[in-house]
Amino acid sequence: MSLSETPAYSRLIRSAAIFLGTALLSINTLAATTGPAPELNLPTRNGQISLSDMRGKVVLLDFWASWCGPCRQSFPWMNDMQAKYRNQGFEVVAVNLDQDPGAAAAFLEKIPADFTVAYDPDGETPQAYEVMGMPSAYLIDRNGFIHSQHIGFHNDRKDKYEADIRSLLRTEQN
Repeated sequence: MSLSETPAYSRLIRSAAIFLGTALLSINTLAATTGPAPELNLPTRNGQISLSDMRGKVVLLDFWASWCGPCRQSFPWMNDMQAKYRNQGFEVVAVNLDQDPGAAAAFLEKIPADFTVAYDPDGETPQAYEVMGMPSAYLIDRNGFIHSQHIGFHNDRKDKYEADIRSLLRTEQN
């Protein structure tokens, strides 16, 4: 039996994977990315949505999946932000990455979304955004540029997330 076939080696690899996954999920806000946000054109329950159609609005683009624990915490907050800032030009778009549409439907039945939910079961959009964990949120300014991003959802950072939204809402479109 080679080393890679031993139970101890398997446990080590699993532990390393869990550690790496946890480390990635605990990253808060990454440095602002320059350049335009990658375009998306995805189905929703009511048709299609594209990022270019939202030019002139501040967009919180959130990637989520039904199995994601922190997503259960972020949805009520995103509902609150959508209700609070919609009239100022703010839109939440949550992109579901489940391959099974039933899993997303069951999640949304328990935790409703009062914002746009788009579906990307093939995972093309998160590749374009280089998503590293769930949930991953990208705050996009009125001109279509990524202002900031965060991986995971942390209740103790909600004030910071909201301050970023307010800051972009005060900024005029160029």
